[in-house]
Amino acid sequence: MTDTPKYRGLRQRLVKELRSKGIKDERILSAFIDIPRHHFLERAFAEWAYKDVAFPIDADQTISQPYTVAMQTTLLDVQKGHKVLEIGTGSGFQACVLHYLGCKVYTIERQKLLFDKTSQLLNRIGFTGVRTLFGDGFEGAPRFAPFDRIIVTAGASELPFKLIDQLKTGGIMVIPFGDSDSQDMIRITKSEDGTLTRENFGTYRFVPFLKGVNLH
Repeated sequence: MTDTPKYRGLRQRLVKELRSKGIKDERILSAFIDIPRHHFLERAFAEWAYKDVAFPIDADQTISQPYTVAMQTTLLDVQKGHKVLEIGTGSGFQACVLHYLGCKVYTIERQKLLFDKTSQLLNRIGFTGVRTLFGDGFEGAPRFAPFDRIIVTAGASELPFKLIDQLKTGGIMVIPFGDSDSQDMIRITKSEDGTLTRENFGTYRFVPFLKGVNLH
C-alpha cells in the first residue's frame, strides 16, 4: 500500500489524540507521524490503523491500540543504541517504533503464520534492521542477551523469570500482568544488586501470553 495525503492527515489527527491523552515524548509522537501504520493492516481495513483502538489481525491476535503502544514505549524509556527484546511481534508496528527510536530490536513471535507474514512485511517496508525470531517468548533470546530493555505485548499470568534473567543490571521490563480479563501495566527495574522494583501504571487488556509455539 502506498502512503497518501489522506493517510498522513489521519496520522496527524491520531497524534493530536495521543497528545490529548498525555503522551508527551516528541520522539514517540514523531514515530507515529512517520511510520505509515496502515501498512500493518489488510488494505480493506487501512483506515482502522488510525483509530485509537485495538484491531484483529491474523492468528487471533491484535494490533495494539495506538495509545497502548505509545504508553508502553514511554514506560520503557529507551535511548538510542539500547538493545531491546520484544515478546510478541504481532503486526510488527511496536518493533518498528522501537527501531525508529534508534534501538537494536529483537522480536519474538510464537505464531508461525504471523512470524512469516510480519518478517516479510518488515523487509518490504524498509525495517530490515529489526531481527525477527520464531520461538517461545517465555524462553526469551538467551543467545542475544543481555538486553537493556524488554517489552512484553501479551498479558502474563505469571512473571517470566527467564526474561528477567536476560535483563541487564539497571534494565527495565514493561509487561502487562494479571490473571483476569484485564492486566496491570507493570514496569520492573533491575537494580545493581539484582533486586527488582515494581511499579504499576494502570489497567489494560491484552491477548494472553502463552508458552510454546504454534506452527499453523
